[in-house]
Amino acid sequence: MAVSEAAAEEVILPASVQRGNMARLALAQALAGANSTVLYATGAIVGAMLAPIQALATLPISIFVVGMAACTLPAGAVARRYGRRRAFLAGTGCGVVTGLLAAAATVIGSFWLFCLATFFGGAYAAVVQSFRFAAADGVEPERRARALSLVMVGGVAAGVLGPQLVTYTMDLWPHMFAATYVAQGAVAALSAVVLMGVRLPPPATGEAAGGGRPLAQIVRQPLFLAAVVCGAISYLLMNFLMTAAPLAMRLCGHPQETSNLGLQWHVIAMYAPGFVTGRLIARLGAGKVVTLGLLLIGAAAAVGLTGIDVAHFWLTLVLLGVGWNFGFVGASSLVLECHRPEERTRVQSLYDFIVFGVMAVGSFSSGGVLTAYGWDTVLRVAFVPLAIALVAAPLALGRRRAAA
Repeated sequence: MAVSEAAAEEVILPASVQRGNMARLALAQALAGANSTVLYATGAIVGAMLAPIQALATLPISIFVVGMAACTLPAGAVARRYGRRRAFLAGTGCGVVTGLLAAAATVIGSFWLFCLATFFGGAYAAVVQSFRFAAADGVEPERRARALSLVMVGGVAAGVLGPQLVTYTMDLWPHMFAATYVAQGAVAALSAVVLMGVRLPPPATGEAAGGGRPLAQIVRQPLFLAAVVCGAISYLLMNFLMTAAPLAMRLCGHPQETSNLGLQWHVIAMYAPGFVTGRLIARLGAGKVVTLGLLLIGAAAAVGLTGIDVAHFWLTLVLLGVGWNFGFVGASSLVLECHRPEERTRVQSLYDFIVFGVMAVGSFSSGGVLTAYGWDTVLRVAFVPLAIALVAAPLALGRRRAAA
């Protein structure tokens, strides 16, 4: 059952501190999102230029996702022991390293160094994913879904900043995208400055020592299972399709600038609904919002199957972004109901670890499916996990209501 009787007393921050934290976290989300957007926009293209075989073109993006999954639990451990802010600063350090290594890789033409750079990018992204949960720390329970959703709105600026950063810097130096990656590292450093002003509650009593219920007991909750299924498949499908889309547009003869704009609108669509997602969850319930998100992801794949013009790619990416927002934010709000204060970083980092681990499967398979079978097959494959989520999630939520 969901946690309603928290064993530990929670700290509620003053309203002014809550607002300041949300503003800083939203700005940091925008800056960090730009870093991820740069890698998504360029990773498969640089991979295609540097990889020994074309089937490995999307491997750098897959390594990025592996970095997210591999560093989620360590980032949670740092946050439990030393507080979230130190974890944030460690993440931004990884973001700076990402830019420097990626720039060096493009200059010397090293595919494997570029893959190492994207791993550090994934480590940065793993920390960034905790911003949404951090926004709910010290906030009244009835306002947490909205706080989580509003911080995600920072991604709207990332949707503009990231692609424009690529467009205006990709040809500044003789080596394509080298200047882009240096600028990316500078943006990560700026994010660190912003995060230094975040004021969050200290770790709850017993949190650093791993207090609370055993994880095995927590993960058996139907609510947690529903959150994992919905969050993992929403992210899996978003990454599976988004990773392949820039390369698919290139293979269909569309220019890089068109691909950048498509990705820009996709990222905006991922985060702009954050202005209303929290209110929708409060009004309709997280389960209905998640289901709507999954249906929109299905609509995105269906639109992609109708043609390969620029408009088809762009509409697919926009629908995919909105669907991901509803699915992922809705699932994340379910996680907030599954843990007590002293359990939060363990449960949240475990949830993200599972989500990003599943997401890595989509990222690794995307390039191979696209290269071997084409864009249409990529879109058709997406319907399989989507059907699983649409069946499994209502069953899990139904068990939760029956147990309540």
